[in-house]
Amino acid sequence: MALSPGDSPGFLLWHATLRWQRDIAAALGPLDLTHVQFVLLACTWWLNTHGQQPNQLTLARQAGTDVKMTSQVLRALEAKGLITREVDPDDTRAKRLRATKAGAELAPRAIAAVESVDAHFFQPVARDDALSLLRRLACLET
Repeated sequence: MALSPGDSPGFLLWHATLRWQRDIAAALGPLDLTHVQFVLLACTWWLNTHGQQPNQLTLARQAGTDVKMTSQVLRALEAKGLITREVDPDDTRAKRLRATKAGAELAPRAIAAVESVDAHFFQPVARDDALSLLRRLACLET
């Protein structure tokens, strides 16, 4: 028996994701960041604040992004003056990443904007319930 769209978990997830992505894009627009740029800047900044200067592969794994796309987006962030990419002295094929002063100032503001969207978007669901479900769906929970 065919399900109606409203009875399809995938269809509902698709619509919820689209609504969330629109809200995120609206919050990041005034900061001149796309969602992917935000994720890569925020991850770079977070890793930097935890004593790491990641290479592009490490960042892509942290962010869950494609390595080639990560490289393209990092070039855009570098052009905006938000990150630097320096040759890794241990592996000249790799680039070490660091948030610039401007990037380090923007990242927490962007994170706060995204967290505000998340708080509003997920408000109808208990936080622990949302986190548990999303971790299971993302295969992050063992």
